[in-house]
This record gives sequence, structure tokens and C-alpha cells, in this order.
Amino acid sequence: MGDRPMQFTIEVEREEDGRWIAEIAEIPGAMIYGESRGEAIARVEALALRVLAEK
Repeated sequence: MGDRPMQFTIEVEREEDGRWIAEIAEIPGAMIYGESRGEAIARVEALALRVLAEK
């Protein structure tokens, strides 16, 4: 049996001021803003990798 890759759900919303916010619910504190939807997703993925690497 091999290790299964970790899978997370990224939730993305657009704020009233136009910024995008992305969050990974499975990782407390993994929430970040971006100027576009893609930027917010890329930034929260990078944040999640840093958090997991520190564990």
C-alpha cells in the first residue's frame, strides 16, 4: 500500500472591495488575499506548503 497524497479543499470568495480570499479549512490559519482568484489560490497553496513543511 502506498501513501495517499494529501488533499485539501480550497475555498475562494470575492470580497466586496474586489479582493479575492482563499482559505484551506483543513489547515488553521491558511487564509490569504490576492488581487485575482488565481493569485489567491497560488498564494494559499504556497502558504499551506510552508505550514506543512514546518510541522
